[in-house]
Amino acid sequence: MSPLTSPLLVRRGAFGALARGIPLASLLLVGSLACSSDPSGSTEGTGGSGAASSSGALTGGASTTSGAGGATGTASGGQATTGATTGSSGQGTGGDPAGSTSSVGSGGGGGSPDPGFQPCPETGPCKILPLGDSITFGLGFDGGYRVELFRLAREDGHEITFTGTQQMNGPTMVDGAPFPRNHEGISGQTIQQIANRVPTPALGEMPHIVLLHAGTNDMYQSPNGAPMRLGALLDELIAEAPDALIVVSNIIPFPGAAAAVNTFNATIPAMVEERAAAGAHIVFADQFTGFPTSELGDGVHPNQAGYARMAGVWYDAIDDYLR
Repeated sequence: MSPLTSPLLVRRGAFGALARGIPLASLLLVGSLACSSDPSGSTEGTGGSGAASSSGALTGGASTTSGAGGATGTASGGQATTGATTGSSGQGTGGDPAGSTSSVGSGGGGGSPDPGFQPCPETGPCKILPLGDSITFGLGFDGGYRVELFRLAREDGHEITFTGTQQMNGPTMVDGAPFPRNHEGISGQTIQQIANRVPTPALGEMPHIVLLHAGTNDMYQSPNGAPMRLGALLDELIAEAPDALIVVSNIIPFPGAAAAVNTFNATIPAMVEERAAAGAHIVFADQFTGFPTSELGDGVHPNQAGYARMAGVWYDAIDDYLR
């Protein structure tokens, strides 16, 4: 197993999802999650033991330290993403080396749509690929952010489904509708391991929208070079799914590697802007800004409220593209 099984948005307001009556219970991961085979040869990570505390999120003798302060330091001057499919969005932590002046508040979204680009079909569900690690898988709350994202889309009359080779996580029904359990979130995977699954098997069923949250495991294992690896993954997704909307986020707080997270996250908006300016259908979603460490159930993975927050940010990024 990978040594790190733990690592790897709220809609229009910090607690919009909770205002609709979604319970705040923090569902912590207790005990271990059984391993399952991955078509690429990697294995599903364990949930770790002792997750009711702020440690024990890592296996192999390591542990995270959530810390009272969590990831610290925010700066104005976020990078606005512009280009073929983006309007403006902001990077909330560490600012942007380019020094642009756009910024966002709690949980930023992904920018305005390009009226000439429509990834979703006129009829039938829009296929969304959740791509990432255990945070995409939903460790700590069954179905992760996908549950609330599905609910938000249905509330607004949008028909969506999820694609991916993984099917073992999530409820069978959400608000009386069958819940699509597919996803491509593999516990413990680094950016490079995720990239190794593109295009096969991740794009076996070609998605209309890709939601990418990747890099938490790199922060623990090897943060050096992570931005370069993420850029290569974005280029691969753009090349292999040229008609899809690629939504890439910074990563949520990981207090055990706060400095590395801040450094990594600060590079992502400019990375997205560069590719959008070159004509790629890509937007940035700010999953870090405003995410409280109190919504990390085990110091790494969100609890139910945290996953609802993530869903809101994803939904704000894609809402205008849905039909």
